[in-house]
Amino acid sequence: MAATIFKQRFRISILLLSFFLASCGGSANIGPLTPVKPPTTPTTPPTGTAPTQEEAVRFLAQASFGANTTSISSVSSSGYAAWIDGQFAKPQKLHRTYVESIAATLPAGTNVNANQFYESFWQQAATGDDQLRQRVTYALSQIFVVSFADSSVNNYPRGVASYYDTLTTHAFGNFRNLLEAVSLHPMMGVYLTSLRNQKESGTRVPDENYAREVMQLFTIGLNELNPDGTLKLANGKPIETYTNADITGLAKVFTGWSWAGPDKSDTRFFGGNADANREISPMQSYPKYHSTSEKKFLGVTVPVQTSADPEASLRVAMDRLFNHSNTGPFISNQLIQRLVTSNPSPQYVGRVAAVFANNGKGVRGDMKAVVKAILTDSEARTPTNVTSNFGKLREPVLRLANWMRAFDAQSTSSRFLLGNMDDPLSSIGQTPMRSPTVFNFYRSGYVPPNTTIATANLVAPEFQITAETSVVGYLNFMRDVIPNGTGSSRDIKANYTSLIALADTPDKLFDRVSLLLAANRLSADLKTKVTTAAGSVTIPTNNPTTADTARRNRVYLTIFLVMASPEYLVQQ
Repeated sequence: MAATIFKQRFRISILLLSFFLASCGGSANIGPLTPVKPPTTPTTPPTGTAPTQEEAVRFLAQASFGANTTSISSVSSSGYAAWIDGQFAKPQKLHRTYVESIAATLPAGTNVNANQFYESFWQQAATGDDQLRQRVTYALSQIFVVSFADSSVNNYPRGVASYYDTLTTHAFGNFRNLLEAVSLHPMMGVYLTSLRNQKESGTRVPDENYAREVMQLFTIGLNELNPDGTLKLANGKPIETYTNADITGLAKVFTGWSWAGPDKSDTRFFGGNADANREISPMQSYPKYHSTSEKKFLGVTVPVQTSADPEASLRVAMDRLFNHSNTGPFISNQLIQRLVTSNPSPQYVGRVAAVFANNGKGVRGDMKAVVKAILTDSEARTPTNVTSNFGKLREPVLRLANWMRAFDAQSTSSRFLLGNMDDPLSSIGQTPMRSPTVFNFYRSGYVPPNTTIATANLVAPEFQITAETSVVGYLNFMRDVIPNGTGSSRDIKANYTSLIALADTPDKLFDRVSLLLAANRLSADLKTKVTTAAGSVTIPTNNPTTADTARRNRVYLTIFLVMASPEYLVQQ
């Protein structure tokens, strides 16, 4: 169904193909790329049988930033569970370390900026061997949002790198620890204004921003949920999870927290006498500014404190949010949406939420168990609705990362010099850690208006950043990037050597690209269109240099048409 919507939105963009073909030195008579039913429904291999290459690629689309030859071989030889366990054991590489290494090379008085984080992000997304950790961290960054788009946050690129590292560190830990680490990170404090939050006094009341969002977006959501993520109803209407009184009570918990440092002076609380590591160190408590009054929220009470105890208040709040019955299904559903499918069945959500509640050893919030449950669930591996409701739109960052990984993109400088990608017309319209709001680039419950998706009561979150402008911009961008590379001075370029060797036979060339990008799930109709287009680029027999150029153009055209197709863009 999502592919049908993409057919509508991409129809205008097919006009761009003539420009691409002209730049390749060839021409083709090709009509609109009409999505059809995929040729097969994937199946889980029998016990003891290794996944096929196609099954491995499809799995890697969910569990990584995209398949490449090495990762396909790894999954095929080890199987899903063993590959996941191996990924859990991979060491973490800190983004902060990269940012600091660049800072050490700069002239005195020159500071690092957001570009250094982007460079590190693309390095690890494209070349990191801990792909599962990378992919889960990116998913978490779209739930626990902090954004360079905020002018205050933008002042702390080292801090944002540290925040992202914090998500990475806890991606395979326990959700309770993740929640507290997020709540105390100074970049979250800056972004959602809990840093320097003061207790009530006179007409002043505590800032309620973080208290609201930690409930609405990070833990329990707006409405009470059943264990399978479906809404609880009272008289046919949803039941709200919290009231304004809950926000007011919880806001008091987040008073008295500010910049870390060797003392707890007023000057330091308000930002003066800055410690060199304050942007990467957890916020520390300042009892003087913490509310000592009774704090009631979500059915629990922190009693009046004779002496301010911010840590004790925080423990009660974190434990309540962690143990709330909504947290498991709410977070499970969002992670499934980011990794596997926009519309998981209640049964799928329920199975994962049950693992969140108990990993089988009596432990709640075990992220390793949750991630493994998501990726090995029968619905992820053998979706019965793969031709209609199943899957998700590949967001722009994932598409570009897919290209880098599938075709072994390398950086001439070794730095992956790729900066802000926000412009939807000249770039991809999405930059990691630059969400426009705390609600992420798109809402998890977004429904494209006036579509068959809306009629079917389904959601399609990534469509919120998809429109004619971004569609055309993406195609223009990839038309340029595929042959020429991307980044500053074309710093990032793909290696097409193995594909050029197949260019004399468009069918074989298509099959290889189809495997790497779409698990060989592209239709026969699309194959005919793409191979016809590629075959129309003539390879001369009397001039080796011209022949090499023609082969390359066949490769560029095949990749472009596949990456432009709704069948690739909708990850199933």
